Amino acid sequence: MLERSDVPLAPLTTLRVGGPARRLVTVYDEAELVTAVRVADDAGEPVLVLGGGSNLLLPDEGFDGTVVRIAVRGLAGRRDGDRVLLDAAAGEDWDARQRLDADQPVGVEALSGIPGLVGASPVQNIGAYGQDVSQTVTAVRAYDRRAREVVVLSPEQCQFSYRHSAFKASPARWVVLAVQFALAEGSLSAPVRYAELARRLGVELGEPAPLTEVREAVLALRRGKGMVLDAADPDTRSAGSFFTNPLLAPDDAAALRERVRLRLGDDARAPEWPEPDGRVKTSAAWLIERAGFGRGAFDGPAGLSGKHTLALVNRGGATSADLKRVARAVRDGVREVFGVELVPEPVVVGEPL
Repeated sequence: MLERSDVPLAPLTTLRVGGPARRLVTVYDEAELVTAVRVADDAGEPVLVLGGGSNLLLPDEGFDGTVVRIAVRGLAGRRDGDRVLLDAAAGEDWDARQRLDADQPVGVEALSGIPGLVGASPVQNIGAYGQDVSQTVTAVRAYDRRAREVVVLSPEQCQFSYRHSAFKASPARWVVLAVQFALAEGSLSAPVRYAELARRLGVELGEPAPLTEVREAVLALRRGKGMVLDAADPDTRSAGSFFTNPLLAPDDAAALRERVRLRLGDDARAPEWPEPDGRVKTSAAWLIERAGFGRGAFDGPAGLSGKHTLALVNRGGATSADLKRVARAVRDGVREVFGVELVPEPVVVGEPL
């Protein structure tokens, strides 16, 4: 365990904004992680658990409490019938875990290139190109701050939904310690469920493709959108997609169709994907662009990516306040034009949007 005071937090996040932590504790094993959180809780200290910092917007004034930075490593795999169960500690790098040569794990290949650590994957229920991590998670080991004990949660107890989970719903209660994944083996991917990826691979929707080709295609698509971290590319100084795709009740979806028709013409229609619960998912990027915010929008140190309108970027020297101003302008503009409320995907610490 390494403890320091008044440590700048901006370099520990992909957005590169945020003031200092009054106290930063870096932990290297599970026992240290649990102890650090428990001691801070006992002292009545505000606690912020920090992983890769890739889905986080910190305040300019910093964090007046204890920041627990997770550096817990560990991987262990075993066969279970025709699948491989892989246990990964919360501090393992997400994309490095996917590059394991052994066993050629199948089931998370469309999640290649997502920055951050394993511990954040069930919190956000990370997903991309037709896959969600909840499709492969079989158990999550977590510290329950309310009960003051380490527990193992089933997928049902994790309450996974679109970019959401029990961990995200109650961040003051749960600290993810490790995640178990059930993965297949083979040289072919899971069925490709995303049209853009299928086109890139030259396969039909629902068909598999060579595993390595899927990974490379996903990485290429992400790079084209500035979604693979690259120090030479300012468009990657972001938190990835800043807003989730809206999930609309049937009446709200009908209202959006009418607003789109009135604004863009009788033949215009926002993208729609029916959800199992009867709601309709639509595209946040489509709404942002049609509300008048194109790629590279906003002058100054903070704005929209030049590659993808869903990403807010720090072009250099931006503050948290700068990024929040851009986020609010986009959110309010989409609401005014289309009547849809965009919800931020990153964790916003301090003053909310």
